[in-house]
Amino acid sequence: MSAIGWRFDNSYTRLPERLFSRLWPTPVEAPAVVIVNHRLAGHLGIDLGRLSVEQVAQLFSGNALPEGADPIAQAYAGHQFGNFTMLGDGRAIVLGEHLGPNGERVDIQLKGSGPTPYSRRGDGRAALGPMLREYIVSEAMHALGIPTTRSLAVVTTGEEVYRENILPGAVLTRVAASHLRVGTFQFAAAQGDREGLEALVDHAIARHYPELKAAEARALALLEAVIERQADLIVEWMRVGFIHGVMNTDNMTISGETIDYGPCAFIDAYDPATVFSSIDRGGRYAFGNQPAIAQWNLARFAETLLPLLHSDRNIAVELAEERIVAFEGHFRSRWVVMMRRKLGLANADSADESLIDGLLEWMQRTGADYTNTFRTLAAEAVPTAAMPARDEFTAWHSRWRARLCESSIALMQAANPVYIPRNHQVEAALTAAAAGDLAPLHRLLEVLSAPYARRNGLDAYEAPPQPGERVYQTFCGT
Repeated sequence: MSAIGWRFDNSYTRLPERLFSRLWPTPVEAPAVVIVNHRLAGHLGIDLGRLSVEQVAQLFSGNALPEGADPIAQAYAGHQFGNFTMLGDGRAIVLGEHLGPNGERVDIQLKGSGPTPYSRRGDGRAALGPMLREYIVSEAMHALGIPTTRSLAVVTTGEEVYRENILPGAVLTRVAASHLRVGTFQFAAAQGDREGLEALVDHAIARHYPELKAAEARALALLEAVIERQADLIVEWMRVGFIHGVMNTDNMTISGETIDYGPCAFIDAYDPATVFSSIDRGGRYAFGNQPAIAQWNLARFAETLLPLLHSDRNIAVELAEERIVAFEGHFRSRWVVMMRRKLGLANADSADESLIDGLLEWMQRTGADYTNTFRTLAAEAVPTAAMPARDEFTAWHSRWRARLCESSIALMQAANPVYIPRNHQVEAALTAAAAGDLAPLHRLLEVLSAPYARRNGLDAYEAPPQPGERVYQTFCGT
């Protein structure tokens, strides 16, 4: 299958072999194509038009591997809801690293491809619904301009998987800048593997931060760079109302991409305490907690690097703590800049944070829709008479209007999406797909591909859920 454009150069398998296990995907009975991302394939220089539908199904199920693939399951550890455990790719296999036409290096991973040495008695398989959910949300995040893994294909396996119910099995093909995680470093650190840590630092710099190659203190430079990227990423999540739902350290990438779309969701009514994940019973990963959890996760990353930061552990701890404490300032300053864009405040003013906080407090008290409130402001069509707490909002609105300038509306329209993958619409598309109707899925994907421009006839995709449509919980695919 090299004739269709695959170009593999697998640098991860040149790392110490204790960081991964070589194995092939487990064959499936009767793979069938559900959806293929031809636009992404073209961007990667892969010409799937040369293959029959049956060959595409064989390829993206793992039954047939492209020439140059070197399939592995990666070893990693992680804090899951604050509890440390040794993990690894329990149902995913990285086929290798593909080089696109522009030299971009990406992992090609099959998710749901069978058991691995890290499956911990799991079946290594995935169900169709969660794989389609990841396809929808990851592609929506890409269209929103947020760093993310992407989805190349979903195929069914012709086999059943057993969760709470019997479900159709599926395999997702995920494309990522890499699958290097905080948990990857935790795996090496937990075993006192200094050589492995040094190899991972060098690999991370070569792959994601080549500008740091000449840095004198490479591990410290990497820590600082990852902190900066994660601050930027979480700000972007907050911009669009995204809730990751399972911000374990094994789901924080070194590249700064969003990864793992299990129990994720987007908020409708604004409330920082919003939780959708069925397994997040204590609200650890609530919408408003995400910056603090990112800082906590980064502290765990810094801990893994201590042996490389300085030979004196006390000095190493001081260096790490200084950077981790600085995350809060990095995040807050970026968040304020982002919120200024959402409100069309082209120039900074000392009263801006009060203005921002005033609107958010009003939104929380009144249950205002997060996405639509900002787009309504951007449209200059604020129905103040219909607003809850009208007098309070009118006073805020007058302060805000006084801060606008000629470029404000364009600034707001670029920062505030019209269309997000609202939970009820995603669930409706998944329900239809499970019944064999893919039209709602394709329609939703088409709407989400251009999220910032309002289009005629799409009012239903803007609307918050009606009471009977509300989704109160989302579920992890395992």
